[in-house]
Amino acid sequence: MPRRVVRLLLGAIAIVALAACKVDATVDVTIGPDGTGTVAVTLVADAEVVQQAPGLAGDLRFDDAKAAGWAVEGPTPTPDGGLRVVLTHPVTSAADATNLLNSLGPPFVGMKLDRVVTDDGDGARTTLTGQLALTGGFDAFADADLVAAIGGSPYAAQIAASGATPATALSVTLRATLAGKVEDTNGTADAANTVWTAPLDGSTADVRLVARQSPSGGGFWSVASTVLLVLLVVWLAAATVFIVSVLRARARKAQRRRRALSRLR
Repeated sequence: MPRRVVRLLLGAIAIVALAACKVDATVDVTIGPDGTGTVAVTLVADAEVVQQAPGLAGDLRFDDAKAAGWAVEGPTPTPDGGLRVVLTHPVTSAADATNLLNSLGPPFVGMKLDRVVTDDGDGARTTLTGQLALTGGFDAFADADLVAAIGGSPYAAQIAASGATPATALSVTLRATLAGKVEDTNGTADAANTVWTAPLDGSTADVRLVARQSPSGGGFWSVASTVLLVLLVVWLAAATVFIVSVLRARARKAQRRRRALSRLR
């Protein structure tokens, strides 16, 4: 799972024990008009990490993630000498997205994606809620079985000696793009995304995003149907004028015939 990859990268920070090192994690949630989409996790270790742990790329293993349905891109070098890994998982439903987000572990807490389709089946209201919170510092990323086996969090002494904290060694960003118009959110707008930055100092940040997908969501066929309706109205009006003109012409012709016959008599 992606959480395993996060632990591996955080372990690299602990090994080098340098507060200057940094790992950035970005989670992108994208939900389309039909309720399907993707969850993508992007992890970037800076050049300091790579310099201090040059074998990091080869040490990362993604068998568990691939077995769980995640597509893995990387590790690939970044322009500044760091390392980048992208994991992507398809989303088939709101429940699927909920499970994927919660499987990431801290700082993603109680995440939920809910999608309600309107009665006519042509619109939807999608809601993303949850919390971003990291309690227990680096211990939150440690595997419970490993902690029990060694009697504490791995690399605890190195981390304590370096003075590194989650806030100085890690950043976690959540970005969401939901189909429709944003009705309510406490996130920050960034192009098509709504963005939240996870607090890593023990505090909690709420996540709230509501997007409404209007019925007949526009697009080509909506425009085409409007154009066809206008053309139909114009055609009916033209046909009516033509029919009236023909009837009047016939009436005038009949009237002239009657006058001609009356003269002959």
